[in-house]
Amino acid sequence: MVKVGFIVEGDTEKILMESGTFRKWCDANGIAVVDPVINAQGGGNLLPKYLSNHIARLSKNGTPDKIVVLTDLEREPNVTEVRNRIQTGDIDFIFVAVKAIEAWFLADSAAMSSCLGEKGFHEDFPEKTPNMPWERIKQIAREKKQRGPGASKPGFARKMTGNHGFSIERAAKHPNCPSAKEFHDTLKAWGQG
Repeated sequence: MVKVGFIVEGDTEKILMESGTFRKWCDANGIAVVDPVINAQGGGNLLPKYLSNHIARLSKNGTPDKIVVLTDLEREPNVTEVRNRIQTGDIDFIFVAVKAIEAWFLADSAAMSSCLGEKGFHEDFPEKTPNMPWERIKQIAREKKQRGPGASKPGFARKMTGNHGFSIERAAKHPNCPSAKEFHDTLKAWGQG
């Protein structure tokens, strides 16, 4: 098994990486997640001058074979700029969720259908929402006259992973969510390598 350590931008990403569904998928694909998942508590804390501290915390429980950063694009112009701002020689890959990690929730039609209590949900372009994906999720709930996601992104992430079975595998299969596919496919290749 390849040991992968994660340094993530915030609470939502940490919840996803620590979820039972994600851990089960990792185990099935030859990936051992190194604990703890490090929450940088904001994209500004993913700058190279801070990463050495995060890597040191991550390595206390054994040296990972691969170190990954998971962050959001937010309003940056492109993924390359985000990666260039973060990159150090110690990081094996920087995954950038386009717009924000909540786009991956929109890409998992089954989990969103469960959340909305409505079969057949599908968001055509989860990474190209007019506003941020979090706003789109709230808009969808209003349109469908369903209870909204609440005020807390981490609370919603816990519901999506715990109650509604969010799956990175399903999000990666969405034809218009390439950041989830890149994350899924790269980790899977490492586990099979």
